[in-house]
Amino acid sequence: MPAAAPTEGTWRARLETPVRWVGAATGLVVNALVSFSPESDVDLLYAFPGLCVMAGVFTADVIARPNPGRLRVAQMTPRRIRDYLPRSLTAALAAQAVVLLILLVVAVSTASMDAEGRSGRALAVSCPVGAQLLSPWPGPYYAWPTLGGLALGTVACALLLRRVTVRSGNDEQRRVRIRAAIGAWGVLVAAPLFAVALTMGVVVLSLSCAGWTKDVALWGLAVTVLTSAVTACHCLSVLLLPQVYVTARP
Repeated sequence: MPAAAPTEGTWRARLETPVRWVGAATGLVVNALVSFSPESDVDLLYAFPGLCVMAGVFTADVIARPNPGRLRVAQMTPRRIRDYLPRSLTAALAAQAVVLLILLVVAVSTASMDAEGRSGRALAVSCPVGAQLLSPWPGPYYAWPTLGGLALGTVACALLLRRVTVRSGNDEQRRVRIRAAIGAWGVLVAAPLFAVALTMGVVVLSLSCAGWTKDVALWGLAVTVLTSAVTACHCLSVLLLPQVYVTARP
């Protein structure tokens, strides 16, 4: 017997993974363009690649959304987003988002004008050997785009989680799509955290004073850089292959 022709729903499901990969690839290309820019301080603007990743996941979900049929069956037990979330990963990402906010608040409150008179891009420090003006520093010029991208991506992730949870489908599909959404949000959180912590660490390392507080800050920033880098790589893997992680950790 000839194989049955694929339905519209089947084609939509087949397009979901490629579109998600295209979003991630676009984010990586933007990341590469930012990293190799002749302006070294634009490395702080890592929220934009994360937004590309989130946009790819959202687009994939819109394409793969099944058309509602004529007959719908109401469920007596309401579905909740928290029942499908990967709890340990979500908690780790929430903690890193808080760390990112704390670092940006510290950076904004201590930022000064740089050598060219541009506000919010440098750190001015008075040491016994003389004053130091170090840049780039993630002050307001860099903080607001980062916070704006994080807020926009978080809203998009929340909307996507709700869409996936409330609509028809099976639990396995929901877990796969929700894990992909959390992976995209993780990239959006971890990449800016890596950039901000690394930039602050380089500036702190260049200080000629500060004593033991400098050592403590360097250790804290080094741990943050390492943790955020590992988290970003892990979340990218979760984004690209969510079904593997759902099978391993349902």
